[in-house]
Amino acid sequence: MKRVLAGLVGVAALAVGLGFAAPAAADPDTAFSNELHTYGIYGQKDYNAWIGKITCKRLATNLDANAFEAADFVHNQLEKDATTEQAWQFLAAGLRTYCPDKLYVLDQAPRQ
Repeated sequence: MKRVLAGLVGVAALAVGLGFAAPAAADPDTAFSNELHTYGIYGQKDYNAWIGKITCKRLATNLDANAFEAADFVHNQLEKDATTEQAWQFLAAGLRTYCPDKLYVLDQAPRQ
């Protein structure tokens, strides 16, 4: 009987702890999509997330050697009326969201 009572107390304590647990982290793809909307960039959330992630991979594998090449890739993936400014905003948001270790390419851009 003591074991059963101890088990119930443990389960109750766990339930109370879960009730006060912090909410799960936001979906990075949704946060990225929301940021893009502030720049007037729309489109399917999954497609935009894919562009952001592929951009990171292209930089990691040196397919794009610098921020200019990465921004050009992004611009070519966006809707035809997207501006150059939006491509750079997308690039910066994508790097912050999916590969912050590659943000240095933005810092290097003015020197290139």
